[in-house]
Parts: sequence; structure tokens; C-alpha cells
Amino acid sequence: MDLKLNGRTALITGSSKGIGLAVAQWFAREGVHVRLVARSADALKKEAAAIGAASGVRAQTLAADLADAAARERVYKTFPDVDILVNNAGAIPGGNIHDVDEPAWREGFDLKVFGYVGLTRHYLKEMERRRRGVIVNIIGLGGERLDSGYIAGAMGNAGLMAFTRAIGANSLDFGVRVIGINPGPVLTDRVEMLGRKRAAKLYGDESRWKESFAKMPHGRPATPDEIAATVVFLASDLSSYTSGTIVTIDGGLAHRGGIP
Repeated sequence: MDLKLNGRTALITGSSKGIGLAVAQWFAREGVHVRLVARSADALKKEAAAIGAASGVRAQTLAADLADAAARERVYKTFPDVDILVNNAGAIPGGNIHDVDEPAWREGFDLKVFGYVGLTRHYLKEMERRRRGVIVNIIGLGGERLDSGYIAGAMGNAGLMAFTRAIGANSLDFGVRVIGINPGPVLTDRVEMLGRKRAAKLYGDESRWKESFAKMPHGRPATPDEIAATVVFLASDLSSYTSGTIVTIDGGLAHRGGIP
């Protein structure tokens, strides 16, 4: 299927690994020039070289800590002209209200919540001026399945869901679409680490970590590619009537009693 994206430019944050890297790779295969942003300069350069060699698109990088407002402005000034922004960088700490102290809570929000808001503020204005553009926010299932054991994540993700819906409800008036995606568990390095911890607790053997996911749909978490494919489709003109909404990709976990 031709998604009619060839020649466009996408900026993806948190793109040195996991979902962000998969999104960049999928865009590149569609002929989209990619701008990769994350904290690790070395990892970014390595992945950008591989993407460029495999697809022939221009893959540029910028190392930046998006928890910092000045860094977000530097990203925008370095790459002001993008057609698609994918907000993906961020990690909010787990734990209940007694587990997460204020500095950790603020650190998580600075990167993910204010990181998304800040970059959206920069790029939305430019996209509205040009009357074209797409912003995709990778949020998370914690904003739907509210869990006191993930209180900071529940609050942050629910806030980003509201932000996405409110901005995207009116952005089409200016030719811009804003969409959110809520992945459930995705097989990233972090989820593997959590699986190993769970297997050590359940079976006394962390090498059995894949077994700890046996009760999930398909007996596994989603893959980064399964999320990335949806991001790329939603960013394409084939989804031109989609804005101000959240697409959940969790295998139905939110409505079957949560994560087993």
C-alpha cells in the first residue's frame, strides 16, 4: 500500500531504540526523511547510519535531553521544517503515592508531559502557519487503566490524553492533525527487564522471563513494529479524517482486567 508519504520529513523523539527507533525505520521505508532525537549521541548516529544505508533517506540526529525547555527549543531551531512530529521520549516512574517522591515525579513529568507539550507548542504554531502537518503522541495504557500503583503514570498519561484530544479537536481548522496512541506492554529493553524481575520472583529463574507474559494476548507483549506500523498509517493522508482521538493498541488488556 502506498501511504503517499514519500519525500516528507518526520521528527521522532526517543528514537535511539524501542518504539521510537521502529517508527523511524518504518517512516524511512516509506521514503520519509527522518530526524532522530534522543539523549544518546552515539546510539543515534549508529541507527541513523543504518537507516540511511537501508532506505536512502536523509537521517539526521540531535542529542538532547527533552526534559529541558532550552533543549526543546534547540531541537525546533535545528529542525524547524518537519511535516510529522512524533512525541515518544519519556518514562514516568512506577509506584504508588508513597513510593514516588516529588523529585522523581517532577523528573518524569518534565520529560514526558512537559516534553510533549513544549515540542507541540513549537511545531503546532509552524504547522498551523503552513496549514499542514501531523503530530502523534505516544502516550500509554496507564492513562486509560488508572492504577494507584502507577499513580504518576496514570496522572501524566491521562493528562496527555486530554491534551491530545483538546488540541486535535480544533487543529484541523488549520490543516493540522493531532493524534494519540496508547500502547499496552511492548517488548522493549525496559519490559524485558521487568519480565526478568517478574520471572525471578515467580519461578526463581530470570531466564524464564518470556513465560511471565504467558497470559497476555498472543502470550507476549506487542512488538515495537506493531506500534510503529499504526503510527505511520495514522500520519499518512489515508487517515486524513483522524484527529483529536486516541488509538489503543493493547490486545484488549484494558478491558479484560488489566495486565495479567
